[in-house]
Amino acid sequence: MSPLTLSIVIPAFNEERRLLPTLNGILAWLNAHSHHDAEIIVVDDGSLDGTASLVRMRAQADPRVRLLKNPGNRGKGYAVRNGMKEAQGDWILMTDADLSAPIEELPKLFEAAEKAQAAVAIGSRALDRSLIGVHQGRVRELSGIFFNLVMRIITGLPFADTQCGFKLYRRDAARQIFPLQLLEGFGFDVEDLVIAKRLGFRTVEVPVRWNNVEGTKVSLANGLTSFLDLVVIRSNAVRGRYRRRA
Repeated sequence: MSPLTLSIVIPAFNEERRLLPTLNGILAWLNAHSHHDAEIIVVDDGSLDGTASLVRMRAQADPRVRLLKNPGNRGKGYAVRNGMKEAQGDWILMTDADLSAPIEELPKLFEAAEKAQAAVAIGSRALDRSLIGVHQGRVRELSGIFFNLVMRIITGLPFADTQCGFKLYRRDAARQIFPLQLLEGFGFDVEDLVIAKRLGFRTVEVPVRWNNVEGTKVSLANGLTSFLDLVVIRSNAVRGRYRRRA
């Protein structure tokens, strides 16, 4: 696929130790693939460490890197929505600060979106688990599988893995989906996909390479809240809160 104007949104909370290799890796990939007009937006979600200072330093060396600060610690969903609303690229990639899905997997999302004429392409660990290099702990992995089973029952979405933090949105779709997002925590992934379906945007699920990286910010409490979020999403959908705005 020919190079396109690309934005990469990275939500970050206390990621001082993991973020620099991620930024360097993404910039090297962008250079190698002639994405000279790309931008990387790091959304600092009220970090208490040197995350913001690190991003400012990297931005001085490469103007494609940009820092966006949330008003305090609002949650990953808020951070992603904030970054998506600011992004200017024709396509906008959301990826995690640990780059657990390597940036080299991005062409798979582009190609799948183009082939299916989709506005959204989501990376998936579940479609081909042989692509997982480093697995999560057994309990966490089984919890994720159970979550997606419950998610499909409650929301009607067909996807095997909604929680992989590697998703590509066409800009026109992002401009309509994210302003309707109501959740600010970890349930936002499912909510955005429900909104995309309600607005008529086609989504394709793509198997990607993935490696668990230690230091996850998802606690047991976050996991339990995500299950409750599914009920909230279903309720919001039934009440018509995800209708297209004028």
